[in-house]
Amino acid sequence: MITSIVKVPHLDFTVTSSQKGVLTIFNKKMKVLAATSVKDTAWINGCDFLTQLKCVVAVTERTIIVWDYKSIRTKDNYFIIKPMENSLLCVCTATMSDQLAEDNILMGDDKGYVNLLKVTSDHFGMKQCKGKKESQLQILDSKDFHIVKRKLHDDWVLKVKYISDLNCFGSCSSDSIHSFVLDDIKRLKDNLPVKEFSVPRGVNAFAYCGKAKVIVTGGHDKLLRLWHPYINTRPTGKLSGHQHSIVEIVTNEKDQHVISLSFAKIFIVWDLQTLSMLQVFQDQESPRGIETLAMVFDNACGTLITGSTVIDIYPLTHMIQDTKQVPKTHEKSINVLAYNRAFHQILTVCSESILKVWDLETGYQIYQIEDAHGLNTEVTCAAIEINGFYLATGACDGTVKIWDFGSGQEVKALPLTQDSKDEHCLLKLVYLKANKSQHVLLVLEQSGKMKIIQGNEIQRYLKVTWVLPEAVLFLQRNAVEFLSLNPGTSQKHEFFPDIQPPSETSSLSSDAEGFVPSVEMKCFDVLKVEGHSLITTGSENGAIILWDFESASVRYMYKINENSQASVPQASGVNAVLFLVHSASSSRKISTLTSTAVVSSDIDSDIDDVPEHKNRYFNQNKENARSDENNIQITAAEDTLRYKHIQYSKTNAQLPRDVKRYTPILASAHENGCIYLWSIQGNLLKEILPFSKYHPVPLTAICTDISTKMLLAGSKEGHIMCWSIVSFLEDPQNSKNQIKEELCWMAHSAEVIDLFHEEQKNVVVTASVDGSVRLWQAMNGCYLGYFGQPRKFELSDSSRLILPCDVKGVPIIIKEESKHMEKKSMPDRDKWKSLTRSPSILKKDKRVDVIQDLKFFKALASPKLPRQPLESIESGSRVTGSVFGHLPIHKLEKSAEESILQNPQWNKPEMSTLTELTMEKELSEEQNQDK
Repeated sequence: MITSIVKVPHLDFTVTSSQKGVLTIFNKKMKVLAATSVKDTAWINGCDFLTQLKCVVAVTERTIIVWDYKSIRTKDNYFIIKPMENSLLCVCTATMSDQLAEDNILMGDDKGYVNLLKVTSDHFGMKQCKGKKESQLQILDSKDFHIVKRKLHDDWVLKVKYISDLNCFGSCSSDSIHSFVLDDIKRLKDNLPVKEFSVPRGVNAFAYCGKAKVIVTGGHDKLLRLWHPYINTRPTGKLSGHQHSIVEIVTNEKDQHVISLSFAKIFIVWDLQTLSMLQVFQDQESPRGIETLAMVFDNACGTLITGSTVIDIYPLTHMIQDTKQVPKTHEKSINVLAYNRAFHQILTVCSESILKVWDLETGYQIYQIEDAHGLNTEVTCAAIEINGFYLATGACDGTVKIWDFGSGQEVKALPLTQDSKDEHCLLKLVYLKANKSQHVLLVLEQSGKMKIIQGNEIQRYLKVTWVLPEAVLFLQRNAVEFLSLNPGTSQKHEFFPDIQPPSETSSLSSDAEGFVPSVEMKCFDVLKVEGHSLITTGSENGAIILWDFESASVRYMYKINENSQASVPQASGVNAVLFLVHSASSSRKISTLTSTAVVSSDIDSDIDDVPEHKNRYFNQNKENARSDENNIQITAAEDTLRYKHIQYSKTNAQLPRDVKRYTPILASAHENGCIYLWSIQGNLLKEILPFSKYHPVPLTAICTDISTKMLLAGSKEGHIMCWSIVSFLEDPQNSKNQIKEELCWMAHSAEVIDLFHEEQKNVVVTASVDGSVRLWQAMNGCYLGYFGQPRKFELSDSSRLILPCDVKGVPIIIKEESKHMEKKSMPDRDKWKSLTRSPSILKKDKRVDVIQDLKFFKALASPKLPRQPLESIESGSRVTGSVFGHLPIHKLEKSAEESILQNPQWNKPEMSTLTELTMEKELSEEQNQDK
C-alpha cells in the first residue's frame, strides 16, 4: 500500500514509500532506479527527499529512517534513528539552509507536536567499506540528535509541509480550533504566538499555489477553503462539491488549478481564477475498501500521480476553452478582423453588428458597441488608420461612420442616401488619411464602384468626392486600356486623379458580345508608394483589374483553370488580393516601428491636428522620426485591418541612394486553392499550390508580415499555410529563387475569413465564420487561446501541447530535401499519448467495455462540429475557464460525487449486460419500498 509520493523536481525523481517498508526511486520514465526494503515491524507513514545529503528520509511510528540510495556496493544502506517519544505521522524536508551536507526535517506526531531535526553528514558518516557487499543497517540513538518540538495542535498532526515561497512551514490537524498553522520555522524554538487558522472539524490536507498566492485547505466538512497567506480571520473563498471528507490536495501551478481527493476516491479539478469546478472523475481501478492515500502533481510533465495498491498516472491535456463546444468570440459569424498596431488591440465585428475591442497581450475585452449603424444594419467592413486613433466602419446600406478608437465615440458619418439599395453595400474600406482636420477613405461597393469619401472639421457629415468608373465598361475589347485624365486633375485631388472614360464606352456598354461580363466584386487592395499608385480588384469570375495611375492605364488579368471539367474553361474566382512590396531596408530592424508610426513629410502638420490627450504619444514618435529620417526608410504595411486583409503600404520618407527598391508583386488567392503572383505589367510570375495530401481547398484570405518575408493564407476548411517569399521577391525572374512552404496547421473547423501576423509578439490571429478569433504561435502553429476566454493569454509559454476541441491534427512543418517534399508532425504525436499505463489498466478484463474507462479523456465521443455559422444560442458555462482533456462539464441536478456513486455502471464495472442492470435497478426499488 503506497503511503507517500514525493516529486523531486531538480533531479526529476519520484520517491514512494509503502506501508510495509519498501522505499523506491523512479526516474522520469517511471523506471525503478533504486529500491530498498526496511526491516522494521512498524509501517512507514511518510517520506521525503533530503536535497543536501542526497538521501531519502522516512518515518514510522517510533523511528526515523535515512536511506542512502547512492550506495552501489551495498544493497541496503540505511540508518534508523530511534526511539521517538511519540508516534510520527508525517514528514517533510525544510530546505532553508544553504550549507552543504545539512538538512532540516519537520515531523508531526500523534500528540499534536511538530518536531524539527537538523541532520548533517557527520551524523551518519556514510563511508562504505570496500570489502562489504551485504546489507548495512545502522541504528542510531535519538538522544544523540538535537530535536526541537512544540505543541501546536490538540489532535494528530496529519500533514506538515515547508513552503519555500513563503519561508514558512504549515501543519494541519483535525482540531477545530488549531486546525492549520502557518508561520516561520523559528517559532518552533522561541515559543512566540503562531498564526492559526480555525476550521470546523479541522483540516486534513492543504496546498499552496504560488502563482495564485492562495492556500487551499480541506477536511471533514467537505469544503475547500481559500486563504490569503497573511489573513487568518476568514477565507477568501469556498468551493463545495465533495460529499465525503477531503483527504488530499495538490496544485497545478501552471494553470492555477487545484485537484482535491475525497475519501470516496473521487477527484475534482478546480480553477482558482474562476472558482469553478472543471472536472470530476473517479479512481475505479483500486480495490474497494482501499483508500488512495498519496497524490502528487508533476508540473514538469503535466501528470497527476496517485498511489494506493498501485501507482496510477493521469496525463492531463490542456484545453483553453470553456466547454467541449467550439470556442466563441462572438455568437454569430465574424465579418471583420482588424488590428490596431499602435495600441496592440484587436477589433472584431460579427454579422449581428456587435463591435468588440480586445487587448492582444491578455485577450481581455476592452469595450463593445452594439448596433453601430443602427438596428438590423449589418456592419460589413472596417479599417483603422495608421496611428490608431480613428476607426472607420461601413455597412450593408452604404453608410460610413468614423469613431474615436480609444473612447468608442462616433466622430463623423456618411448619411444614408435615398437611392441606397443593395448594390451600395460596402465590401472593403481602407484609410488613406486621418487627422482631426481631415479624414479620407477609399471604399469598394458590391457593384464594383470605388469611391473616396472625405470629411473635415468644418463639415458635419462625410461626403463622396471621387468615383472610379467601372472598368468593365471599357475593357470589353482590349485587355489593356490607357486612361484619359481630366485636365488639372493633379491639383484637384491629392490621392488619385479623375478618370475620363474613353469616348467609345457608351457604344461598347450595349454590346452583347462583351469581353467581360458584369460580376460581383469580392476584394480589392491599394498601393500608394513612391513611384507607384495602384488599385486592384478581384471578382467572382476570376477577373483581376489593375488600375495604374502612374502609367494612366487599366489592365485586365485572369488565369484559366486548366483542370476544370466544364465545357468552357473558366478562370477561378478571386477571394483575396494583396500587393507585396519588398525592399532591401525591410530586412533591417523592424523593431524601430514600435507603434507603426510613419516617417512622413507631413507628420508635423498631422500632429498639430491631433487632440490634446493624444499629443504625448505623437511627440515621442515625432522625435524618433526626425532622428532616423536620414538613415532609414520605413515601409508601413498597414492596413492589415480589413475584412480580407487590404494592405495599404505607404512610404513618405525619402529613400537613401544605397537602398534598393524592388518592383511590387500582386498576389491573388483563388477558389481553386492556388495563389498566383503577378507583375504589375500583367504577367503571371508564379503559381503556388499548398502542400497537402487532400484535394485543393479554396483560399479565402492572405496576409504578410510587416517585412514581407512570409506569406500566410487561410482556407475555406480552416487551414493556415505559411510560405517564405523573401528570396523570390528579390529576383522574381530567377528560377532558382523558389517559394518554400514552411508550415501548415488547422486553425478552425470552418472558413477563415481573415488573419494577420503580429511581429513583436510573433503570433498569428485568425478569424472564422464559426464565431471565434484565435491566437497562434507564428513559428510552430501552437494554439495560445481565443479572444473571449476567461483566462489570460500566456504568450511566453509555447512549450505546452494545446489544441482547441474542434481541431484534430497537429501543425505540420514542411521540410525540403533534395527533390522531394516531406512533412514532419510538430509537435510529436507521441507526446499526446499517455506517458505510461498503470498495472491495473494492463490487467483490465477485455470484456469490460472501453466506455467504462472514465479516467480522463476516454469516456465521451468528440462533439459534432458545426460547418456553418453558429446560431445565437447560449450553451455551456461561459465562466468555467480552462478544462483538462476531453471531458465536458455537465450541470447536475445532484452533487457530483452523489451522481457518480449512484451510477450502477461505475459501482458495478463487472455488470455488462442490460438484463443485469435492469435486475439491479428493480432490486434497488424493492429495497427502497421495504424501507
